Amino acid sequence: MSKTFVVSDLHGRFDLLEAALARISTYCPQGTIVFTGDYVDRGPDSRRIIQALKAGPSKGWRWITLKGNHEEMMVRAEHDSRERERWLANGGLATLASYDGAISTEDLAWAAKLPIYFKDAHRIYVHAGVDQAMPVEKQDAATLLWLRYPPGSDIDYPGFHIVHGHTPNPDGPELYRGRSNLDTLAVRTGRLVVGVFDDDRPGGPSDLIEILSR
Repeated sequence: MSKTFVVSDLHGRFDLLEAALARISTYCPQGTIVFTGDYVDRGPDSRRIIQALKAGPSKGWRWITLKGNHEEMMVRAEHDSRERERWLANGGLATLASYDGAISTEDLAWAAKLPIYFKDAHRIYVHAGVDQAMPVEKQDAATLLWLRYPPGSDIDYPGFHIVHGHTPNPDGPELYRGRSNLDTLAVRTGRLVVGVFDDDRPGGPSDLIEILSR
């Protein structure tokens, strides 16, 4: 049975990305990894994360790299002074520091072109969430990048389980019948939880891989 691994909300924690990739590679020799966005801001190594994701996977693996709201803010900040103030106030200073003050045009172009959702046979993977009343293909980017579900709430999206991050819960992940939130506030807690999903089985994760910073 093939597997999909989901990594959410790294926020500059390259150490956790490295550890997660190592643990995933020992779990099985091939599969898909979906990264649900928010690679930048707040943590110390946003640039190293982007470089690693741009380099791509080793043989036998497929990576799906989605956009988060922090990548969206970073891109918008280049062309709008108000957006720049907003971004800097939400962790952008740490990203600039990792780039020695100026983000490369190549990395900004990469971030701008990231997809905002991925769908397979049983699940929709997205940064923040979906409007359960609409087909995902018709939803606007603001919903997929910024939506927050009410605390403790479940959803019923016809035919699909929703896998997301964006809403931090240091005691997470939050696993419901209709959705899985994998954001454990890893940038502060040092605890990243990778969801493991069986590609032939619908619903939530079949296993979880907990990564703890040293």
